[in-house]
Amino acid sequence: MILAVAGAIAVALAGWGLAGAGRPKPVLGLFTTLPIYWAEAADMSAMLDRQAHPGWVRGALEDRFELLPLDTLAAPESGTARDLDDIDVLLLAQPRALSPQENVALDDWVRAGGHVLVFADPLLTAESRFAIGDRRRPQDVALLSPILGRWGLEMHFDPEQTGGERTIATDSAPLPVNLAGTLHPAEGYPTSTEDCWIAYDRLFAQCAIEQGKATVIADAALFEDAEGEGRAVRADALEWLTASAFGSGRR
Repeated sequence: MILAVAGAIAVALAGWGLAGAGRPKPVLGLFTTLPIYWAEAADMSAMLDRQAHPGWVRGALEDRFELLPLDTLAAPESGTARDLDDIDVLLLAQPRALSPQENVALDDWVRAGGHVLVFADPLLTAESRFAIGDRRRPQDVALLSPILGRWGLEMHFDPEQTGGERTIATDSAPLPVNLAGTLHPAEGYPTSTEDCWIAYDRLFAQCAIEQGKATVIADAALFEDAEGEGRAVRADALEWLTASAFGSGRR
């Protein structure tokens, strides 16, 4: 198992804090349909408006990383990684469905030593100004079965569960969730090249993938806006998850 006790997480968090002292920030590739880097806006001019603040998440990430927004993970004509060689770590937050070339490029990057943190929500609960079907709307349902399956995971969703935000207790920060999925070993896994630890009501999985690591969360309610204590809970959870996922980064 790649994580088993709270002490391992504490060590990772301590190492994370020390690693940033006096050093350049690691480059985090951000691949998402959520309004993290840019605020939701009807057009490009509104998106670039300084008054259109995207929310708390970008600021929290920029405290620890240099952010590099990514539009694609692979060039369609070649299937080779695009921009992945320019980043240290990668965050996928409710991304659009990946093309076959992107699935291959991402898998290759992780197996070569990349660390990725994936938020895959089976039923996004965040509000959007855009109607269902509008391409500017965040991805309502995560469509990542091919890459999760390649790493030995399946995500399930119980449509009968009770809606409403709640928190999942972890060995570190509580994690806010709403209509979350659950993660399970895929049939035939683990193999000699994948080893996953699934925990916290099956909301969390962390998998050693050859030389790299994939951390998967079956929900994305953490990225919803909040004030006061709710925002503090989210910020603590995001700091813990990035530390756990990236604490011994690719480089």
